[in-house]
Amino acid sequence: MENNLPSAVTVVTTDTGKEIYLVGTAHVSKQSVEDVRKTVQQVNPDSICVELCEARYKSLMDRDRWKNMDIFDIIRKKRAVLLMAQLVMASFYRRLGSKLDIKPGAEMIEGINLAKARGQEPVMADRNIEVTLKRVWGSLGFWSKIKMASEFIAALFMNETIDEKMVEEMKNRDQLENILATFAVSFPQVKSTLIDERDIYLAQQIRSAPGQKVVAVVGAGHVAGIVNHISKQEPIDRLMELPPKSVAPTVIGWSIPACILVLFVAGFFKGGFKYSLDFVYLWILVTGSLSALGAALALAHPLTIIASFIAAPFTTLNPLIAVGMVSGLVQAMVKKPTVTDMEDLHNAITSVKGFWRNPATRILLVFVMANLGGSLGTFVAGSWIAGKLF
Repeated sequence: MENNLPSAVTVVTTDTGKEIYLVGTAHVSKQSVEDVRKTVQQVNPDSICVELCEARYKSLMDRDRWKNMDIFDIIRKKRAVLLMAQLVMASFYRRLGSKLDIKPGAEMIEGINLAKARGQEPVMADRNIEVTLKRVWGSLGFWSKIKMASEFIAALFMNETIDEKMVEEMKNRDQLENILATFAVSFPQVKSTLIDERDIYLAQQIRSAPGQKVVAVVGAGHVAGIVNHISKQEPIDRLMELPPKSVAPTVIGWSIPACILVLFVAGFFKGGFKYSLDFVYLWILVTGSLSALGAALALAHPLTIIASFIAAPFTTLNPLIAVGMVSGLVQAMVKKPTVTDMEDLHNAITSVKGFWRNPATRILLVFVMANLGGSLGTFVAGSWIAGKLF
């Protein structure tokens, strides 16, 4: 039977005698969908595993998830940046899928549908996406976080020509190893958390799936790692631990406004009340203007731009609240997204213009851009005041 299986299938037998059929797929590939279908037909498995966690499964299967999103709640809970990152990633896969005329994750959906058609419950074998993201972010240093954020935002403007041949070539193991090797040079901690840890987690979840014959639909890049870890049982508790919160962001967050206030006080002792007051005016003008400029670049409503100017001088001295939160909430109130806007999100994120045109994504852009402006204003104004003082 193995001779008749697709070339993308790797067969492994565990120490308990269980037969595992790993279908290595490209996440946007018509051929991968056919590979999954053919493998299930020939193997007749007791269970089917897919490289999804429960959260990603619900996101993939629930087409109304955007319509039910509460943009106010997202801003209040400080999840706007996370949502923006998810939309950028979704944008890339949706553009990729539109070029190839196939829905992203179609091979996973095929595995799920085949399991349900057979009266089986599909096994969600991947680690929770939130745990993975928090472990990835926690593994990075300050400058690595800046670099990753920059590259992630740059992906929004990516116009590289991608065809089906290129996607299928990504399934070649040697090329994948080269890609991961390059990735490891830039972000070695990320590769360990994003790839290696999930290889172990996927392997252990697949080997514990019900029955003696299991078909697992996984990204081709995970196949080699899964093979290395699936033959014997390994503990996975440590892979679910969240990194401890660093005190550095809190220390830095309060140190900056403390230094600014020290400069105000030093100005008073050097030149009196008027001298110190000039510093306050300078702080208000610079932080307010740059934050308002950021909001304006995101095509914010005029009231939002004004709110950004007013809020920035105060929020930049208070790490507990960001100017973007104020700007985002004001923008959401004066230009509240309609149900139609939310339903159109899947179309809006396929282009750069769409991010600016859709009221929902524009709120997220206002949040990000106003924060960037406020942060820049803090350093510009602080440096300017220090230069005048010393």
